[in-house]
Amino acid sequence: MTIPNPNPELDAEALYQQLAQQVKTGLAKAENVAIVGIYSGGAWLAERLAAELQLTERLGFIDVSFYRDDFAEKGLRPDVKPTQIPFDVDGATILLVDDVLYTGRTTRAAINELFDYGRPARIMLAALADRGGRELPIAADFVAQTISIPDQQSLVLQRADDGRFSLTVDHA
Repeated sequence: MTIPNPNPELDAEALYQQLAQQVKTGLAKAENVAIVGIYSGGAWLAERLAAELQLTERLGFIDVSFYRDDFAEKGLRPDVKPTQIPFDVDGATILLVDDVLYTGRTTRAAINELFDYGRPARIMLAALADRGGRELPIAADFVAQTISIPDQQSLVLQRADDGRFSLTVDHA
């Protein structure tokens, strides 16, 4: 069951604006910048960030399904998408974008996959929400808000047909 989050602090559009401002400021002096979004929520955020930063030619998408350390446990999901990295990763400053940072396992998998494409000069992480609960030593460089919810719940980013984001709490 998915219930919209009634907390106005968790307005996904407002959180996106905060994140976008942090990213613009943080990347102002960076060179050779490229953006990689983690499917699916991170990909949606990355698309919008790339448009705002005029980096649509340096936009890629990554699906970490085969790189996760829990692949054998979770199995193959039917919605696996192809990774698309249409630029040279070597020497690039990569902004890796995800919707929700939780255990750090997705981020680790994404970094492992990125290194299969080359060696970036730097990888920076942006997330709309950080819900804590890290199992790996991963931290975001840019995060709109830290949010506490019980372990049995999850934050789910959704994108409407008009491109607007909403954030819901999924009660497992």
